[in-house]
Amino acid sequence: MLEIGHFIGGKRVAGKSGRSQDVMQPMDGSVRGKVALASLAELREAIENAKAAQPAWAATNPQRRVRVLMKFLELAQAEMDELADTLAREHGKTVADAKGDIQRGLEVVEVCIGAPHMLKGEFTDAAGPGIDVYSMRQPLGVVAGITPFNFPAMIPLWKIAPAIAAGNAFILKPSERDPSVPMRIAELFVEAGLPAGILNVVNGDKEVVDGILDDADIKAIGFVGSTPIAQYIYARGCANGKRVQCFGGAKNHMIIMPDADMDQTVDALIGAGYGSAGERCMAISVAVPVGHETAERLIEKLVPRVESLKVGPSTDSSADFGPVVTKEALARIKGYVDTGVQEGAKLLVDGRNFSLQGYENGYYMGGCLFDNVTADMRIYKEEIFGPVLSIVRAATYEDALKLPNEHEMGNGVAIFTRDGDAARDFASRVQAGMVGINVPIPVPIAYYTFGGWKASGFGDLNQHGSDAFRFYTKTKTVTSRWPSGIKDGAEFVIPTMN
Repeated sequence: MLEIGHFIGGKRVAGKSGRSQDVMQPMDGSVRGKVALASLAELREAIENAKAAQPAWAATNPQRRVRVLMKFLELAQAEMDELADTLAREHGKTVADAKGDIQRGLEVVEVCIGAPHMLKGEFTDAAGPGIDVYSMRQPLGVVAGITPFNFPAMIPLWKIAPAIAAGNAFILKPSERDPSVPMRIAELFVEAGLPAGILNVVNGDKEVVDGILDDADIKAIGFVGSTPIAQYIYARGCANGKRVQCFGGAKNHMIIMPDADMDQTVDALIGAGYGSAGERCMAISVAVPVGHETAERLIEKLVPRVESLKVGPSTDSSADFGPVVTKEALARIKGYVDTGVQEGAKLLVDGRNFSLQGYENGYYMGGCLFDNVTADMRIYKEEIFGPVLSIVRAATYEDALKLPNEHEMGNGVAIFTRDGDAARDFASRVQAGMVGINVPIPVPIAYYTFGGWKASGFGDLNQHGSDAFRFYTKTKTVTSRWPSGIKDGAEFVIPTMN
């Protein structure tokens, strides 16, 4: 059985608090290991290690810092199969999906190899008589990330790579549900040449989260998770004077226009709605066909596809998706389906009673599909985070556009159409942070930024891309004048450009 402690000062250390939590294997419901839950004293030990190591790392030139990232990429790619198998066993997603999780994280690391360019400041020669003005980007010091269970490789790497490339030291508090891959990522960074103390992994629960929020030595915090916790972390972190970026829940709509290629649309909905058992913040959970005929054509093609979805163990390469992450998550998702039926939605496909022979103790659920869902229903308003797709019919394009625009969340959205004018209008007017045009999961490529609007995002800067380097650095502007040309006597007027 695995015994997972923490990663502090460049090595794995055992937990000292006496508290721990089981790490489950969702595909069969077995206990895979135990993860230690840190005390505030253990968090403090990690922060002290980070504080001690960070100044020398910040003084290392950016080109040498990114050589560590380059070596890390080489090591991680060589270990892809082992990392993906571990991730799949602890999360529940298929191995193929786990590889996508890791690869998406590595793509951000690749972009961060450009840190020497991203960290360049500006320079103005002769801004005034004998005066030069320039700016520089400098690291914040010790920063932290609190990351979710659903992407245990990708999201930690989205946080770690730009932070350390910019010269910071990093404290990672990953999900306690699937902690093995974040721990191995830390080891690989040290094997790649990262100095001990620059990356520390502290496993824990709310005690550690609150410790991170309150510790004066942590200058910035990045978070991904549910909206209520995002709001809590953002409010408490900001109240303590920290720079904070938080990304919360989602209710992602796909608008289906009458002219859409219906075969392409159904393929997209199946993958985006049911991939990873719907446990993605960018999953499509609401399909909005425009017009009665469009809705009927969609349902005709969609129902048999949902009914034929193959649910299997994480190690089954032919499975469309695997189990959900915990027994509690399974009960919560089934509860939402029960609620939808009680609210009057029409359950076209019911996956609640799915059972897999030989894996009866696993956390499995078949795909569910609702029709006649309305905007006042809980299953529409709230994030289900499971393999449940709702169809909300719209009479017109304007009615369809109104749905995502009036929903409290605004993470991602998509439109499927052959009409360029409709697509262009939709992209301009829809109130969401990420838009797909005939693309069902519009996660931006790594050199653009990722972030939602409204209750899906809190803070001024997004994840990865150029925003990440802005988030993890502070700008200093220097105005310089040298003695030869300085007039004698005191000057009492504020300097101007004249």
